Amino acid sequence: MTQPVWANGDAYEAYVGRWSRLVAVEFLRGLAVPPGRHWLDVGCGTGALTSTILTHADPVGITGVDPSEGFVAVARTRVTDPRAAFQVGDARALPLPDRVADVVVSGLTLNFVPEPARAVAEFARVVRPAGVVAAYVWDYAEGMAMMRHFWAAAAQLDRASAKLDEGNRTTVCQPDALRALWEGAGLREVSVWPVDVPTTFTDFADYWTPFLGGQGSAPGYVATLAESDRAALRDSLATRLPIEPDGSIRLTARAWAVRGTPPE
Repeated sequence: MTQPVWANGDAYEAYVGRWSRLVAVEFLRGLAVPPGRHWLDVGCGTGALTSTILTHADPVGITGVDPSEGFVAVARTRVTDPRAAFQVGDARALPLPDRVADVVVSGLTLNFVPEPARAVAEFARVVRPAGVVAAYVWDYAEGMAMMRHFWAAAAQLDRASAKLDEGNRTTVCQPDALRALWEGAGLREVSVWPVDVPTTFTDFADYWTPFLGGQGSAPGYVATLAESDRAALRDSLATRLPIEPDGSIRLTARAWAVRGTPPE
């Protein structure tokens, strides 16, 4: 039986979670929130952003919410700091009272929420006055080199794969869309900025193997392929990727970050 996409936390960690942690550090630097705040991490996944907040932002407490029971289970195992708590919940209807957090953040989630405007309205509802509402999303259309190479190779072999490409499907991975979401929720002093991080793979296997884990659109697509088609895709990528003399593959990933404050 196949697993639901976005259920296996370990496979997700190998695929994109490790790069999420790099983005999380840069995102927090940009926020510059003082210590001693109550945080809410919406779409916490396996706990990449939550653990980074605990390390770098010195919160009083932080709650992580995610719709995937599998991801929440992994987060509870990996993030053992007593200041952190995790629960299953929907970003569009957060299981929390009004004005419960000083800082509401969401990392790499809004691209996958069916109604992102509802989610951002919920962020604005649960943040306290003078608080911060912020998020970041992968730039699937242009900035995620590891995925752009993958989908380019896939489309060359199978034109129908283009409909699964996140760059063609996501609606909020660009600055103007993020700003419109924040302003539409009544948030003020909205700013948007890029966050770029290196994604260096030790060798081709380090790049390719996570695509076999079934977690995410690209790995989910790979799981549907016959073995011969999978091998053809693998070989195409091996010739397309910029492999260094030492075998490493040095790419970059871009996310767009946004922040705002609640209305007075």
